[in-house]
Amino acid sequence: MHGTPHIVSDVMSETVAAIGRKAAFKEMVRMMQDWKVSALPVLEGEGRVVGVVSEADLLPKEEFRDSDPDRYTQLRRLSDLAKAGAATAEELMTSPALTVQADATLAQAARTMARAKVKRLPVVDELGVLQGIVSRADLLKVFLRDDDEIAEEVRREVVSYLFPTPASAARVAVRDGVVTLSGRIRDTSLVPVAARLIRAVEGVVNVDFDLSEHGGSPEPATMTHRE
Repeated sequence: MHGTPHIVSDVMSETVAAIGRKAAFKEMVRMMQDWKVSALPVLEGEGRVVGVVSEADLLPKEEFRDSDPDRYTQLRRLSDLAKAGAATAEELMTSPALTVQADATLAQAARTMARAKVKRLPVVDELGVLQGIVSRADLLKVFLRDDDEIAEEVRREVVSYLFPTPASAARVAVRDGVVTLSGRIRDTSLVPVAARLIRAVEGVVNVDFDLSEHGGSPEPATMTHRE
């Protein structure tokens, strides 16, 4: 019912700082500083992503630089201690890399990032070849969508289906991404459905309802749905 959602290729950056398996430690640090990124895809062959090196992978070298960890620390942090002694991307990278395809929706990419607790994802094609990179900031661009554009989509894709005129007289207003649906409708039991559909519209921050049912109490039933 909704219009086509934005996909990763709509917001990703096509220019990507990437490295090869044999990239040296200082080269990786320098690239992160120069490009102002927190992670670098590791490539091989024709650009296939085989891993990712992040700041977290590099930090153990500094953390354990002048320390002699006790046996408990050695057992608990074997992986970090191994990284502290690593010198190349191949030794440091997380593999296989967590990636996303260009045709994934922004919601799918956001869920992947949230579950893995990462800040960015390499974007690859069906063969795993690097196409770009998408960050948390890129995914938030949908919230810059114009209020009038959001209101028009809500009217067209939600209200016209659930609360068609003349049986209903629902009004849509949007301010700073917050949608307010007010007026009189035929069936208030459809409000939870409307809430779910409106929240699915890209750029919507919150949904408020100030609706009353035809033939019901003269006092409007106010309902508020928050993310």
